[in-house]
Amino acid sequence: MAVIAAATTTLRISAFVLNNDLRHPAVLAQDLASLDVLSEGRLDVAIGAGWNVPEYEQSGIPFDPVPVRQARLIEAIAVLKGLFGEGPFSFSGTHYTITEMDGQPKPVQKPHPPFMIGGGGRATLELAGREAQIVSIAPRITARRTDLASITPEAVAEKIAWVRAAAGERFAEIELNTYPTMVGPIVTDDPRAAAEEAAREISQRRGEDVTADQLLASPQIFINSIEGYVERFQELRERFGISSFMVGELGDLDPVVKRLAGS
Repeated sequence: MAVIAAATTTLRISAFVLNNDLRHPAVLAQDLASLDVLSEGRLDVAIGAGWNVPEYEQSGIPFDPVPVRQARLIEAIAVLKGLFGEGPFSFSGTHYTITEMDGQPKPVQKPHPPFMIGGGGRATLELAGREAQIVSIAPRITARRTDLASITPEAVAEKIAWVRAAAGERFAEIELNTYPTMVGPIVTDDPRAAAEEAAREISQRRGEDVTADQLLASPQIFINSIEGYVERFQELRERFGISSFMVGELGDLDPVVKRLAGS
């Protein structure tokens, strides 16, 4: 991120996303504030409770139940925001204890860089509604795989409603994000054929039927033509208020960015 910040002047930088369980928030606060200073205020703080079981198994870190990981994330966010603030900060929680620590350096953005919090479950999205400036609408992961029922348009609308209720009047200031899951992004002149092929592969891998219609209807499946992506992203903005999309490396999607930017 520091290299990207040094090589650019307008791009914002972020990790998508930081697993809270891999870093102590007191150390992370220093790293992130340093990046905000180096980028002259272009950092977003994307952080989550952790979900990828192999990541825990391979690093020897216990994979605690969801409520424990979420509670730890809640405390970590409080610590990060506290250390980003002026003067010494103290915090006494179940998972973290900070005593008169004056986090240095202080970030350029005040009161702190924007936080991005994402998830597919109600508790995490309500936390995001209370604490984040950017909320990423994610699928729900069960038994180490995506829950198909959580990536339908109806499920996405329900998740946004949870965020809205938790955010209250602040909801109007929140930026909504989403990203592809299970497959994509795929750029093709024949989205139907690509979706049918993807559905066959996913069905075989999961051992349950997945249809092309399910994939094409989902706001979180990215299979389209260039013009289709332009229309799809505009539709998601108008229908759900989603205006931020994580697509990985641009490459084939470069023309989509240019068209949406009006260039």
